[in-house]
Amino acid sequence: MSIAEVLDMPVSREPLVPPFPPRASESMTALGRLSAIRKSAIGTWGQRAYEDDIIKGRFFGHSSFILNTPEAIRHVLVENYENYTRTPAGFRVLRPMLGEGLLIAEGRSWKHQRRTLAPAFTPRAVTTLVPHMVSATEETVAALDARRNEPVDLREAMQRMTLEIAGRTMFSFGMAHHGAALRDFVIEYSSRLARPHFLDLVLPLSWPSPQDISRRFFRKRWTRFVQALIAERRATGKVEGAPPRDLFELMEAARDPETGAAFTAEQLGDEVATMILAGHETTATALFWSLYLLALDPATQDKVAAEAGSVGTTEFEKLKFTRAVIDETMRLYPPAFLIARAAVGPDEVGGMKVAPKDVILIAPWLLHRHEKLWDEPNTFNPDRFAPGRPAPDRFAYLPFGVGPRICIGAHFAIVEATLALARIVGAFHIELVDREPVMPMGVVTTQPDRSPMFRITRR
Repeated sequence: MSIAEVLDMPVSREPLVPPFPPRASESMTALGRLSAIRKSAIGTWGQRAYEDDIIKGRFFGHSSFILNTPEAIRHVLVENYENYTRTPAGFRVLRPMLGEGLLIAEGRSWKHQRRTLAPAFTPRAVTTLVPHMVSATEETVAALDARRNEPVDLREAMQRMTLEIAGRTMFSFGMAHHGAALRDFVIEYSSRLARPHFLDLVLPLSWPSPQDISRRFFRKRWTRFVQALIAERRATGKVEGAPPRDLFELMEAARDPETGAAFTAEQLGDEVATMILAGHETTATALFWSLYLLALDPATQDKVAAEAGSVGTTEFEKLKFTRAVIDETMRLYPPAFLIARAAVGPDEVGGMKVAPKDVILIAPWLLHRHEKLWDEPNTFNPDRFAPGRPAPDRFAYLPFGVGPRICIGAHFAIVEATLALARIVGAFHIELVDREPVMPMGVVTTQPDRSPMFRITRR
């Protein structure tokens, strides 16, 4: 049987419905919701959130709105996006790690950063970084091959691999000497400081919460670490007259096309932190869930392997089914599960009045599983994204956000994840060691509640 025939074969099985948490009770109290959100925001939404167009509630003295209609989302994220900013809790949680980088900058600062960074993330620029992605992936495959036939933690392997890719694409050097320290920073922050406490939610941003004190101490240590990485990269120098060899050179040489301004040293450090953290953690999460789903669905896994065997390791555009698996994975397990915004001024959304400081919640987790927007929304079906199928509404599928503030690294992440998944699944047959369900948790990203063990065997 030819490769084309394998790829065209329908998967004859019952549709896979991967594990998801139980829906919250509609009678959950405000205190109960607050307690649940510290463990996982996903667990605070009831069945109505998967059925209704807009859900209005109250949030510490202000109205809150969960938006599940493309029209309302388009209005908030595109048509009137300047009227909506991050919530105080969002700033508190993200600033210690990302400073004033692109992900959380606002107003003129954001526009300057976006204009300045945009050339570094065009498809053409990303293509020059593919060799870094491929080399790190090949080393991961070799390391996994040495451990075949024994239980392996593929979540950790994906975190190490994407961190290595982040280091090489950013600095042209590996992260062997820095990876452990960086992972310690990420684990420390996500386990202790990224979960909002009650006072994080109710205090004005200008009033530090007890958590903010700890976050400031963390920020000092983290900033020193990032500056040490930058100093090490600068010490390697650059070749005069040669094109930039990594993201750091692109970012250091970048100038705002309108003002000609470069990044200050502090701004450059925040951008480096943003790109390393946002890039490696979210892609690692998407790859973990992809491998988990393919372990639950061997027939689909075999189709990915067949496609991978038919194309080269750098031929991203030809990996159409693998790309569809990534897209469907990010529908079911969007790395960024929630977009929260606070209104700056009055507005009207979906026929409802919005007052200043009201909270708008756009949750890809809900949107991607909404019963009015998707057929069999809880099933794993990569064919939804197959070539020739109607594309989902642009405002119903938001793995990278949408509008002016769409993730600048979206193409980079898709290329990285698609190439890596094809190479790994093309090399190994992947099985779960146990069948205990792995549940998604909404804490900064859509994380698994545990790291299951996998068994890999060479194809």
